[in-house]
Amino acid sequence: MQNFVFSAPTQIFFGRGTEEGVGEAAKKQLGEKVLLHYGQSSIIKSGLKDRVCRSLRDAGVEVVELGGVLPNPRLQLVREGIELCRSQGVQGVLAIGGGSVIDSAKAMAMGVGYQGDVWDFFVGKAMAQRALPLGVVLTIPASGSEAGGGTVLTNEDGHLKRLAWSEHVIPRFAIMNPELTFTLPAYQTACGGADIIAHVLERYFTNVREVDLTDRLCEAVLRSVIVHLPVVLEEPENYGARAEIMWAGTVAHNGFLDVGRLGDWACHSIEHELSGLYDVPHGAGLAVLLPAWMRYVLEHDRERFQQFAKRVWQLDKAEEGIQALAGFFRRLNLPGRLSELGIDDARFLELARKCTGNGTLKVGNFVPLDTEDIVAILEMAK
Repeated sequence: MQNFVFSAPTQIFFGRGTEEGVGEAAKKQLGEKVLLHYGQSSIIKSGLKDRVCRSLRDAGVEVVELGGVLPNPRLQLVREGIELCRSQGVQGVLAIGGGSVIDSAKAMAMGVGYQGDVWDFFVGKAMAQRALPLGVVLTIPASGSEAGGGTVLTNEDGHLKRLAWSEHVIPRFAIMNPELTFTLPAYQTACGGADIIAHVLERYFTNVREVDLTDRLCEAVLRSVIVHLPVVLEEPENYGARAEIMWAGTVAHNGFLDVGRLGDWACHSIEHELSGLYDVPHGAGLAVLLPAWMRYVLEHDRERFQQFAKRVWQLDKAEEGIQALAGFFRRLNLPGRLSELGIDDARFLELARKCTGNGTLKVGNFVPLDTEDIVAILEMAK
């Protein structure tokens, strides 16, 4: 086990009706004037936006609004939000939505006090030294962005999807009411579940030894998602199952499962290029890539894959565990091949080169992958 420092500073308000207290939480931790950031029309139709605004007003918090976040959030809207925050004297940002909205809000929070272009943070030209405080009302369990410091943004110029990280954008609080997820479409719910599974597996496949405790914690989260996600799809208003999935999404990506180990993250790197080029749902891309990657790197540590098969799926052979994962994604009606996402091999080499900086770097830690490796994985997944 490696040395580690662990901190989980986000205050979680979990359960029924918790969104009613967003006003007091925002006033205490974000300030008296906040930017309310959200996606399309779903929170308006459901009445959630009205309830949040009422709570904010009752607490004496002034609201500036900016909606319109798309899946795979765009740089242009972030730039608009930064200028709006500056011109309106906003003191904090409140995101209502899932990972795309939260990531867009984080990017704006980083950019307000920075003199350069916010994209600098995503291409390694700068590190955020400060940010506006951020709060979240979570409506989509998937990304875990509600309790982490990562943010992913897509630059429309070049179709580049990139990650930035800063401790300064870890949300101060997250309001998590499983009831807010009852109306999520089945496909979106399934994609979110695939993202949660991927976050765990990116950590699970490590070369670090003597990490049995976090291995078993990872396996427990995986088992919980495997058990409860089909229930949610069959019974969308099953509060207990929704609660398990929502909490799993947070635990999977708040750093708790990272401690003492070094994760891989190759599949996420490859998928970011996929969704950057093709604008596919992140979870759907991961559902296709994960089994292909697993088959490609299997012989690097067959024993670990056999442990995954035995402990997670109660199967004996390493290959059976990979097949079980692919079969589970299929049962969720997620794609199993890139062709089902409208992706053919015409741009595989371009995608792999973008992923490796035109061949100047390798991605992943479990097995570092070069351009040829990534093309081979994509060929296996097509």
